[in-house]
Amino acid sequence: MSDSDLKHSFPPSIFPGARVLILGSMPGEESLRRQEYYAYRHNAFWRIMGELFSFSPDLPYPERLAALGRNRIALWDSLASCRREGSLDTRITDPVPNDIAGLLRENSGISHIFCNGTASFRFLKRYNACVFHSGVTIQKLPSTSPAAALYSYQEKRKAYSVIREIVNFPRREG
Repeated sequence: MSDSDLKHSFPPSIFPGARVLILGSMPGEESLRRQEYYAYRHNAFWRIMGELFSFSPDLPYPERLAALGRNRIALWDSLASCRREGSLDTRITDPVPNDIAGLLRENSGISHIFCNGTASFRFLKRYNACVFHSGVTIQKLPSTSPAAALYSYQEKRKAYSVIREIVNFPRREG
């Protein structure tokens, strides 16, 4: 692999008051090209989020991020960089983690992490194990990628509906 195969994730998309962090593994090729989370048109992420939170998945990218922010949802990736030919998580080598624990320290309102797929969960557990003992609830969800063909769109949407329940549930004040 060449240096051109080195991939870098995006900064977190986070707004004040975030309660949920959705973690991918590393943006795919189309996402990297467009500099947008979940940009590949066959990825179900924006369609699912749009249905769950009543916004069009066809909105301009900044408006989709703002819609998630209004619903107290942040986005980031488990990895800061890696080498990978193509978009498949199974091709990732030389992973370098993002500082998920640091993000949580800076955003103490985040009470839940939802991993978009197995790779995200695996990298989170390998490189940020302390997060699993931080009091934050962590759950692995099916990947919204079309590569996760084991799950139908309806199954993925049902699994992600738990996020709506979390962000709509009133928080107890300590």
